[in-house]
Amino acid sequence: MRIACRLAVAVLVLAPLSVLVPLAVLAPSPAVAAAANQCTPLSPSVTVVPWPQQMLDLASVRPLTSGAHETIAVLDSGVDATQSQLRGHVSAGYDAIRSGGTAEDDCLGTGTQVAGAIAATKSGTTGLYGVAPAATIVPVRVIGEPGSNMSATPTASALARGITWAADHNVDVIDVSVWLTTDSPAVRQAVEGAIGSGITVIAAVGDQGSADDGDPVTYPANYPDVIGVGAIDATGAPGGSSEHGSYVDLVAPGAGVPVLQRDHGAIVSEDSTAVAAGFVSGTAALVRARWPHASDSEIAERLIDTATPASAAVAAVGHGIVNPYVAVTAARTSAAPVPGPTLRPATLNQAHIDAAAAARHSRSLAVLWTVIALGALLIVVLLAIGIPRARRRAWRPAYALPLVERDEPIEPVPVAMLFEDP
Repeated sequence: MRIACRLAVAVLVLAPLSVLVPLAVLAPSPAVAAAANQCTPLSPSVTVVPWPQQMLDLASVRPLTSGAHETIAVLDSGVDATQSQLRGHVSAGYDAIRSGGTAEDDCLGTGTQVAGAIAATKSGTTGLYGVAPAATIVPVRVIGEPGSNMSATPTASALARGITWAADHNVDVIDVSVWLTTDSPAVRQAVEGAIGSGITVIAAVGDQGSADDGDPVTYPANYPDVIGVGAIDATGAPGGSSEHGSYVDLVAPGAGVPVLQRDHGAIVSEDSTAVAAGFVSGTAALVRARWPHASDSEIAERLIDTATPASAAVAAVGHGIVNPYVAVTAARTSAAPVPGPTLRPATLNQAHIDAAAAARHSRSLAVLWTVIALGALLIVVLLAIGIPRARRRAWRPAYALPLVERDEPIEPVPVAMLFEDP
């Protein structure tokens, strides 16, 4: 009996512990919970018409190419590989801030937005999709490291490490969504190395174009052979914060643009030249997939030469709005232009002068005989109408003559009687 009682007490004591132990194992650690709380809060989803897809006419490009087998390094805050419209298109990547580790998560959220502009696949709940949905995104984190100092400002050392790592891993396109306001020899050297390897480097020109921000020159957009990208809105006008300068080569949708959020796939509206650069990077991937033997310089020339002209200052829009369909389909030639025949100014000789005088004389005679003919016709018509009418009146006037007025009255003559004696 004592043994049974002891067993019952043990069961009552251990039963709650058997429930609490699994819960303790499943619960996140305080460090993990703190890191999750430090991420950028998610905004509620908003319904936005995907005007960039319409402006860039992506539906026409899709039957030609979707960017398959192309890899695009996105230097930003990492990319959320679990995002529903990016799942399966994001590699592990590299954390350039820590000089090691992966970047397939995104605490800040801006990298996922850029990746969505490049390679988001179609979804049944939204019309938003990327320029090159079959391309692979290689996330490289240079900003937004989770922690108490989740900065959105890159350091030159992290940016240089990220560009060098991407070039060493043979990506096809490097998309730099961030910018520096001072020249960095390390970043310049990394960019030169990437371009020397045949990689297309595309960079956002920055969001400090307002009068309050001073519109500083930004890097790496200002480096040679880097395609600097500014932002426009749905009307084609430059975005209010998009920077201006000679380093702006192209523009793309980047003001009031619907973009993807990290984590659950909601769509929000964003103003950023980083998103605009994403559209151009996706277009570069399409061109490389369509023309696999083209060099980096040929890819850049094709993107610039096929841009749609914009009605704004060159410093704000560069060569114009990126045009994916024309960039993919336009035919180019490397042959030198053939000179046309030499044209000589026409000279008038005496024969030309005589011919011109004869032509003027002929025109004058034609006008004269036309007037005579019309006059004769008018006379015939008048005679044809007037003669029959005159005959009917026995050639008498058509109207009675006016009565003659007399000053003295006329006395009446007495009527003569028939049988009156003379």
